[in-house]
Amino acid sequence: MSIIEARASKACFITLGCKVNQAESEALAQLLIQHGYIIVDESEEPDAIIINTCTVTATGSGKSRKTIRKIVKDHPNSTVVVMGCYSQLNPAEVAELEGVDLIVGTQDRLKVVEFLLARREQTVTAVPDSPRRPVQAVKAFTENTVYEELPLVEKTNRARAMLKIQDGCSQFCTYCIIPYARGPSRSRDPQSIISEAEKLLNSGYKELVLTGIHIGAYGNDLSPKISLTDLIKRLLELKNIKRLRLGSIEPLEFTDELLELAATSEVICPHFHIPLQSGSDRILAKMKRPYTTAEYAELLARIRKRLPEAAIAADVMTGFPGETEQDHQTSLEFIAGCNFAGIHVFPYSRRSGTPAAEMPDQIPKNVKAARVRVILKIGLKSRHNYIEKFLGRKMEVLLEQVNPDEIRGHTRNYLDLRLPPELNPGNWQPGDLVECVLRKEYLTEMKEL
Repeated sequence: MSIIEARASKACFITLGCKVNQAESEALAQLLIQHGYIIVDESEEPDAIIINTCTVTATGSGKSRKTIRKIVKDHPNSTVVVMGCYSQLNPAEVAELEGVDLIVGTQDRLKVVEFLLARREQTVTAVPDSPRRPVQAVKAFTENTVYEELPLVEKTNRARAMLKIQDGCSQFCTYCIIPYARGPSRSRDPQSIISEAEKLLNSGYKELVLTGIHIGAYGNDLSPKISLTDLIKRLLELKNIKRLRLGSIEPLEFTDELLELAATSEVICPHFHIPLQSGSDRILAKMKRPYTTAEYAELLARIRKRLPEAAIAADVMTGFPGETEQDHQTSLEFIAGCNFAGIHVFPYSRRSGTPAAEMPDQIPKNVKAARVRVILKIGLKSRHNYIEKFLGRKMEVLLEQVNPDEIRGHTRNYLDLRLPPELNPGNWQPGDLVECVLRKEYLTEMKEL
């Protein structure tokens, strides 16, 4: 792909959904910059708008459709590209939305750049007289689908960088659409990961965040096989690495070896996201989750024995088909006893094509909403109890924003702090690691206490 000499075209990315989507949008933005594009906000009349969609829930799909319609209406002269999970699963639906120019799924994303460069050569500026016919470039998954490399992403704010190591999922929980939207689990070549990590660290980044759809499965598909722990050990050997943060890890994939490594490392952040989904064993079995609540509780006990102050967060789903009031109460009791540092709560979303969508006893929307509210209250209380243990203590903060009126950053255990400007000695910059004594007023979420 050659660089085309032209005026600086403007591109805008609108990214819905998860951190993996964010990482992929940022990578494509980096590549467009290399080809003479300027990345701008939607308000700056972009020549091209790339919408990276989500479909993990019905709400995500609905928001994706609504966003596409709005962008086409508000920017009739812009080239509109739709990519991501929603378009991978529903390319025909996207094609029916008038005004879309290119449809890409969750593979062959470099076609976005190729398409936009070709469009730029054509210098199309007029509004078409007839409806657009989108170019469809959605590719089906096969057993031989491989990990797709995207370019290195660097920002001027060199605080935290997402390092994608894996894509796809082969677990097929009964409620989840992601294996169909993202394809089978596939791992990035370890040397490619190490090389990108070295470049990021050498350019000044202080924290690397390992991201993927199912990072605990990392290396299972490689030959020879390696584990996530093996990869982390190699990353810890790199010069200049100050912090390494792990993305979401499935309970049975949080091994004793990984725990021991985390407990003995000053680099690995004591912040772990371990999905639970339900506190009822009956519902876990219906979900096809490969663990019991007893196994989950035992894992939390092992982690806290080695890392007593670790922040452990979880995903919880409520309103799964057939979830009785007794299942709900059982789940509430279990969740309350886990003492999580944070809970992400979701009502079950019926996704066509998954086994759970065809299960009887679907739960009414109002019942699911009520159950969500109860779990959120438990999660809020649990988080406040966790945070209060650190008030008055000296904490290391990675600065991400340094403005005249606000300084923002995260601690190693992922407390989101907003520091008063008077703490700044005058030379703080994004990416600096500083220390402060934690006060309640630095945490917006604690103000109601």
